[in-house]
Amino acid sequence: MNVANLQLEGLIMAVAAVNNALVHKGLLTVDDIDLALHKVEAGLTGEERNYEDMSSSNRDALCFPVRLLRMANNAQGEVDIPPFSELARMVGSTKQPYNDQR
Repeated sequence: MNVANLQLEGLIMAVAAVNNALVHKGLLTVDDIDLALHKVEAGLTGEERNYEDMSSSNRDALCFPVRLLRMANNAQGEVDIPPFSELARMVGSTKQPYNDQR
């Protein structure tokens, strides 16, 4: 596996842990974090961004970290966050197709 991928995996899980801590400290709710991440994803995939030249797989790659963080946020337990591999599987199983034919 590419070292950069491992670094990104670590960073994503670190952000998920911080989000989990914010919820459990009562500073933010699961819904607050989900809304913030939803807005990021909408900004990445919205019409104001020109993705005509970007393939569906590249758009998925761009959105993957945000989608995984949303999964981690919505699947968090009292203390634990599901492992990266489980979250990645969840992202893949809920992926919606794009309207383009790429």
